Amino acid sequence: MPEVSVVIVCMNRPDILYPCLESLRSCNSVSMEVLVVAYRFSAENLADLHERFPWVTVVESVGGVRGFSENNNLALRQAQGKYCFVVNDDTLMSMPVVDRLVADMERLGPRVAAVSPRIVFPDGHLQTCGRAPWTPWRYVRHYLHLVDETKPSKWNPAFVISSEVEKSLFRTYTLNGACFLARTDVFREAGWFDEYYFFTPEDIALGHKFNDMGYEVWADADVTITHIAGGTVSESEPAIKPARVKGALHFYGHRLLLGTFIWCYEALRALKYIGKKGSVNYRTARNVMSCVFSAETPKEVFLRCSK
Repeated sequence: MPEVSVVIVCMNRPDILYPCLESLRSCNSVSMEVLVVAYRFSAENLADLHERFPWVTVVESVGGVRGFSENNNLALRQAQGKYCFVVNDDTLMSMPVVDRLVADMERLGPRVAAVSPRIVFPDGHLQTCGRAPWTPWRYVRHYLHLVDETKPSKWNPAFVISSEVEKSLFRTYTLNGACFLARTDVFREAGWFDEYYFFTPEDIALGHKFNDMGYEVWADADVTITHIAGGTVSESEPAIKPARVKGALHFYGHRLLLGTFIWCYEALRALKYIGKKGSVNYRTARNVMSCVFSAETPKEVFLRCSK
């Protein structure tokens, strides 16, 4: 039985998946099984993945549209390891991230459900290292671009390079879905990722669930992984953002108050771009407005707005 089950979801992007797999194997020595969820892969890319990486178990995601939670769960339900290492395909390692996080979990004991590394952008700037609880008020501030997760707090004191902090391994509250290690039995007990969510906040919801179950979430600032996250407006944003908003309204509650705030905010954005009705920003704002008070699920919103 492997010590770790690595789960990676990839949407037909071998150009970013292959470097991730290569860094994963070259940097770590712990026994592991690697499960890659091949979502909407072309036949050519699927064959190439099998040929280049025979040590990878390929889980084909076929038969419909799936979000982050559903795709990850396809592989997680097959996991045989003591731990599950969930990581985005657009990540790179230059150190034994998995080995180090496993060592942390062994040291911390069974009351810890998950531990995450220091996640940085390619230029070295911090993305997250520990996350505070997410509340409706925090979400409002996030929506207004007023939340900075790189600032120190009781939940992320090790936000600087580890040599500059006294305590690199610390208790935090919730997770960043780009990379974390979880105890498989606890993850299973939590029901894996909640499949109601389509594009966020399933990672935040999972961290909160672990805490609600009486477990702890930790982070290690001495362990670093690079996340090559996109920074430009995507042509899929008119479908992705409304799905994210529906997921947030489900998680945070207070749907009337939060929904009214979001509707008004997006109405102002729609007015800003009214002269460019075909633009991504205008269509995104209008689609968010149309979904806020609907009874649709995030997936239903995504499918409607993708048309």
